[in-house]
Amino acid sequence: MPLSPRDNRHYGQSPTVKDFFLPQPIAILTAIPEEIAAFGAHLVETSRESVAGVRIHHGALDGRAVVLAEAGIGKVNGALAASILLDRFGCGGLIFSGVAGGLDPALKVGDLVIATEVIQHDYGALVQGEFEVYRAGALPFPEFRGDLAYKADAALIAAARDILPDVHFGPILTGDSYMACGATRERLFASFAGRAVDMESGAVAQVADAFGRPWLVIRALSDLAGEDSHLDFQSFVHDAARKAAAAVLKTLPLFT
Repeated sequence: MPLSPRDNRHYGQSPTVKDFFLPQPIAILTAIPEEIAAFGAHLVETSRESVAGVRIHHGALDGRAVVLAEAGIGKVNGALAASILLDRFGCGGLIFSGVAGGLDPALKVGDLVIATEVIQHDYGALVQGEFEVYRAGALPFPEFRGDLAYKADAALIAAARDILPDVHFGPILTGDSYMACGATRERLFASFAGRAVDMESGAVAQVADAFGRPWLVIRALSDLAGEDSHLDFQSFVHDAARKAAAAVLKTLPLFT
């Protein structure tokens, strides 16, 4: 199993002073090809490989060491890719860069949202015909129903606010269903004040939390999660992915 750049003893060599001062790479996660392509010439790739079907790109973004992965769609794929990057490659933090559907009626296609917290809106218990959401991983019994969210590091969010003043901050919801329903969009916003909805972030944050690594979820709205969202997605996914990638580049220096 490859070790982090800080440790070369795997190769039968003694570590040098330089080895202990090389920065840990940052894990950059995306779900779909458009989200990786959005980094364009900012990504200087040194090598690539496939681990458990996840395409891994080693290199640098604007000179900052990264390990970038195209996870695929959905919570399981997101969690698998996050686990690989944080464990196998020793990444010191994680950023998810991608697109999402809008929930907050005050937002529009193209707006950027950074998650202050993430909630898996489809994890919980069915009780008397009603679905009750629980914190992902918690035993779904009433006595264990506490805070539902995995929360981003407060200092990291504060720093992101300083360098990205035009970005919206708030809860992002995650579920394994593509959202194309106005009624559900309204219900989720009313229930959780979710600003956006996606299919990976909640699981990715849960994994990062388990590894004790800081994380950011940066999403640009490709659609508004209503009945026409599949049409909007196809029209705006490339522009939205580029906006998310540009915000990621600005937040990389926060992971030092």
